[in-house]
Amino acid sequence: QLDPFYASIILFVGRAWDAITDPMVGFFISKTSWTRFGRLMPWIIFSTPFAVISYFLIWFVPDISRGQVMWYLVFYCIFQTLVTCFHVPYSALTMFISREQSERDSATAYRMTVEVLGTVLGTAIQGQIVGKVVTPCIESPLFIGKTNSSVAMEELNMTHDTGSLTDTRNAYMIAAGVIGGLYILCAVILSVGVREKRESSELQSDEPVSFFQGLKLVMNHGAYIKLIAGFLFTSLAFMLLEGNFALFCTYTLGFRNEFQNILLAIMLSATLTIPLWQWFLTRFGKKTAVYVGISSAIPFLIMVAVLDSNLIVTYIVAVAAGISVAAAFLLPWSMLPDVIDDFKLQHPDSHGHEAIFFSFYVFFTKFTSGVSLGISTLSLDFAGYQTRGCSQPSEVNFTLKMLVSAVPVGLILLGLLLFKLYPIDEEKRRKNKKALQDLR
Repeated sequence: QLDPFYASIILFVGRAWDAITDPMVGFFISKTSWTRFGRLMPWIIFSTPFAVISYFLIWFVPDISRGQVMWYLVFYCIFQTLVTCFHVPYSALTMFISREQSERDSATAYRMTVEVLGTVLGTAIQGQIVGKVVTPCIESPLFIGKTNSSVAMEELNMTHDTGSLTDTRNAYMIAAGVIGGLYILCAVILSVGVREKRESSELQSDEPVSFFQGLKLVMNHGAYIKLIAGFLFTSLAFMLLEGNFALFCTYTLGFRNEFQNILLAIMLSATLTIPLWQWFLTRFGKKTAVYVGISSAIPFLIMVAVLDSNLIVTYIVAVAAGISVAAAFLLPWSMLPDVIDDFKLQHPDSHGHEAIFFSFYVFFTKFTSGVSLGISTLSLDFAGYQTRGCSQPSEVNFTLKMLVSAVPVGLILLGLLLFKLYPIDEEKRRKNKKALQDLR
């Protein structure tokens, strides 16, 4: 029951806080001493219980008339920080379980498959538990009639407040409990089943490097900047698509009861096709895989906006979008270890910056999510979007078409142009591999 303006402020401040914590956590991890659990694993083990508690409190509605904004702001920022303490070392583990490029690529493929599968699972759990609570839509006063519109709206709001609001609160708490339990289970499996190799400790810096020195080194590496730039725009394209597809299906296409299944089709398609892209990149190279995989979504995104509402076509587009989502998830993460290898060759005396590289990558993933949310919220608000409305004005339907079709297509094309500047092709990758072996 918070004002949407305050909800937007909470999300914006949370993303700004991320901009500080992600690189800071990466820096502190790079300075962590080796323990019997490894260098990265203690961060994962100790952050997990606190992350679950803060996640649970995000969905809890405190019985206070004032201070709710501060409650959610504090726990949202705490949760984002603790997720960073988990996700940065978890992502950086790729560099600490093997030196072989092929093995790291394989580990990245497994990791991204399970991350997308986790998104499917989270979407399904949250959607099914919360979706069982029936929240009535509100007819626009134009359709209800001018004489009894205020009475009808008041009756509907009273019914909603007394009936489904409590049930909705309980449903969100149950979903938070289930997802929190899964978080703990997965952290236990990770900490028990994965071991950092002792030889990775040699990557730790012998000479202490300040945070800003490390940051300058990393951000001055051209290949990294070009990869991040391409990754930023392609990620934003797919996050806009995913973030607005449910509303697009509900209002523009008229599939109110189908959108959860359509969203599930996108994510299942993405999960199942990550192994296909892993094979493709080993066969044809990573840059080729980026162009083919990410651009393959463009004709289908145009199709869904141009053609009339058709459920079969929508499912075909959902599956095709999922195939491209898989490429957009896997390939930039698969290319990051190659950038770090290239950095090591250019700075052979500078060690221990792997976590900083990964922390900025994690930050940009969250940043694109926040930007996507901001663009969507402002655009729909400007178009006159009605919360819980049974129907929307024509301006909203046009805006949704732009957000799931024209804007993502433009961002994908821009991202692919930036990937063209990325200097590490397959020949360069092989040379770097041989040079690193000689160096060792």
